[in-house]
Amino acid sequence: VLGDKIAAGILAQTAGVPSIPWSGDGLTAELTKEGTIPDEVFAKACLSSSTEALHCAERIGFPVMLKASEGGGGKGIRMSQSKEELEQHFAQVQAEVPGSPIFMMQLCSGARHIEVQ
Repeated sequence: VLGDKIAAGILAQTAGVPSIPWSGDGLTAELTKEGTIPDEVFAKACLSSSTEALHCAERIGFPVMLKASEGGGGKGIRMSQSKEELEQHFAQVQAEVPGSPIFMMQLCSGARHIEVQ
């Protein structure tokens, strides 16, 4: 669970850890007997199209970070400040990390360092 960015976010929320607005806002879950987040809860935090991404960005507010859950090292992550950028960036993130679930977080502007492990 903790190795996946989306599942870890849902688990943190379940434990009551405050988080910035993201595509999985408010989701909580009981772990399955295998120790994973149930698929139907996990899917609610994922964005499968640029249209879904736009609705999410309008809800949480621009600028946003669009992220591939399986990305890393700068791959599969884009900051979008507008609808037009978001549409382009969604396709780029999909192409950079094929098959990866995609999620979105509100950008923490002005932050010096934020890290949760």
